Amino acid sequence: MDSRQVREKFLEFFKEKGHAIIPSASLIPENDPTVLFTTAGMHPLVPFLMGEKHPAGKRLVSCQKCIRTGDIDEVGDQAHHTFFEMLGNWSLGDYWKEDAIKWSLEFLTDKKWLGLKKDNLAVSFFAGDGDAPKDEETKKIWLSLGIAEERIRGLSKKDNWWGPAGQTGPCGPDTEMFYWSGSESAPKEFDPKDNRWVEIWNDVFMQYFKNMDGVYEPLSQKNVDTGMGLERTVSVINGLGDDYRTDVFWPIIQEIEELSNLSYGDKSDQEYINKGDQCWVDTRKKFRIIADHIKAAVFIIGDKKGVEPSNIGQGYVVRRLLRRAIRYGKTLNLNGDFLTPLIKKTIEIYGNFYVEIKEKENYIIDVVKKEVEKFEKTLEEGIKALKKIYGRAIGGLDPENLPKGMIIKNNKIRVDGREVFRIYQAYGLPIEISQEIMTDWGLAFDDQTMQEAEEASETHQELSRTASAGMFKGGLADSGEKSARYHTATHLLLAALRQVLGDHVYQRGSNINAERMRFDFSHPEKLTAEQLKKIEDIVNEKIKEDIPVVCQTMPLEEAKKKNMMGIFENKYGDQVKTYVISEFSKEICGGPHANRTSELGEFKIIKEESSGSGVRRIKAILK
Repeated sequence: MDSRQVREKFLEFFKEKGHAIIPSASLIPENDPTVLFTTAGMHPLVPFLMGEKHPAGKRLVSCQKCIRTGDIDEVGDQAHHTFFEMLGNWSLGDYWKEDAIKWSLEFLTDKKWLGLKKDNLAVSFFAGDGDAPKDEETKKIWLSLGIAEERIRGLSKKDNWWGPAGQTGPCGPDTEMFYWSGSESAPKEFDPKDNRWVEIWNDVFMQYFKNMDGVYEPLSQKNVDTGMGLERTVSVINGLGDDYRTDVFWPIIQEIEELSNLSYGDKSDQEYINKGDQCWVDTRKKFRIIADHIKAAVFIIGDKKGVEPSNIGQGYVVRRLLRRAIRYGKTLNLNGDFLTPLIKKTIEIYGNFYVEIKEKENYIIDVVKKEVEKFEKTLEEGIKALKKIYGRAIGGLDPENLPKGMIIKNNKIRVDGREVFRIYQAYGLPIEISQEIMTDWGLAFDDQTMQEAEEASETHQELSRTASAGMFKGGLADSGEKSARYHTATHLLLAALRQVLGDHVYQRGSNINAERMRFDFSHPEKLTAEQLKKIEDIVNEKIKEDIPVVCQTMPLEEAKKKNMMGIFENKYGDQVKTYVISEFSKEICGGPHANRTSELGEFKIIKEESSGSGVRRIKAILK
């Protein structure tokens, strides 16, 4: 049974149970600055799980495209993916645990649907803790449906609790279904630590709302939210033991085989890494990383709210995915435009179901080509410099041409983080790429290395600030005060943009000097003259109100709980500065600021223009 059949069967099954089929939402979430991407099927449905009425009714089913950035470093085994499809069905205050569990078992085991063997199933449920009691109801339902007690296990919140998707929101206990993947008969007793039991489905019972104080309050509307990973399910049904051999990956893998003239299972290019004797980054892992990353990049760039590679937020994830794919491609002797055929294969696999990537095929190819051109020279020069470090560390040897049979065993030779930072300065090779390369070569790139690199970076920034400050001596001594005014103006501008254009607007970058401000923000179209006038008027109105700018330092997690605006990914430390301008603007920011809005003077927009796909730019001055 291939992915198309499983997808169609799932949607059809729940349609027969009275569910409305809804389309996949965008990968770019709306109104949630705490996450970069849509991570689960329930994510776009949070308002309806909270009680808002869905236009399609109380029973919904979908196949949702998802991105999980936390799995990027885990990609390379048989089951981790950055992009995946989540099959899900929902009850919005309608049916409850008994129907949800009964239907799950029916879809899994009935020959009309998936036809899996009931004797090969095991389940888990929430064992209870200080926040919520043991879910005895779920256990009793499974027993009533003929699942043996030895195949039912109560587990902790870590294993059997879902949500919320962000910092706060609906959540609750879940029950997970596992299928035996071993070649021998399934054991009588379910052992969750035995990885031959593969999780294939998860029914979440949303009974609670986690508030800003971390307290779990009962929800007035109880919901059911289920999730079944399509790739894993297809792999289990077909007994593959490897998601990358399913029809949603295999054509891409085969294309890499043809382009590289290597086999997916080949371990001929042994690159020994710092994990002990006889370890290597094998060809199979590289194939998986390339296939996964190009697929994820295609879906993010090709989304209806598509994001291009950049150095911040979602754009940086795209850049990182593409650069890792390019870097591992080089180790397989894939040079030139090798990503375009993989993009085309991805669109062949998915284009009929997710038509947006088919419609944007040429655009996706163009965006990726530009990124490849930009990065190839950086990578080439950076690797040359890294090889010099390697050569000095182990006696002049080339890591890619070691003497035959030579193995670096438990290498304790550390990489100096200051040298890595100098390579970043000189060639622009990101430190995490250097880390991957040198770890693959067998050098120890540890926490101390990263700390040294970070300290070198901070020293460089301090020197840059000192040098810049010297430029303002003699006639420009008040530049710091002017910059503070412009920093505060960006906060007022962002709040005004969201008020006029909507909550989809987030900061995408800014550039401030003593003479003007430049502000980039997410918005799909050119602003009208009326919109610009309204934004300008709102900012000037707040300036005239002479509102105090209140600064407070607090833990990052506390700032998130208070819904402070900010780009959270890798930008701030554990403690952050927050600036509050009454209820109008609440932001995390490290820049200098005015004490009161009246210090800003008159705000004037000079220009509004495009700054990339889905990003607009405003240039403004303070008179």
